[in-house]
Amino acid sequence: MPSVRRSLTAAQRREFHDALDARRREVLARQGRLDASLSDAREARSGGQADDEHDPEGPTMAATWSQLTGLHDDLEVELAAIDHSLAHLEAGTYGVCVNCGKPIGVARLRARPYAELCIDCAKALEAH
Repeated sequence: MPSVRRSLTAAQRREFHDALDARRREVLARQGRLDASLSDAREARSGGQADDEHDPEGPTMAATWSQLTGLHDDLEVELAAIDHSLAHLEAGTYGVCVNCGKPIGVARLRARPYAELCIDCAKALEAH
């Protein structure tokens, strides 16, 4: 597999490291806020306030719980992708398509810093 060190400059590697690190901090902060919301919802459900009919105009507690856990799960997936990309950056394989082994374009990495597929492989995957 080609080394990304040949296709990305030192400045670009720093740029992507900084972007991934910043996004990681954002995701962790959002997770913290969601954890607090989940804790509040859990407390409300266990505190005898589990009556989903208390506000017929608002969302049910079950729907709120489902939404919060779904958002939390999405953030877990994103965090794993970011950590995976940071590991590839450290290993010198960041920015290399996991499917074909060709470099992933810098513009694609700027748009999606944890992309694992080059644009051609991503399009081919979507076509199936």
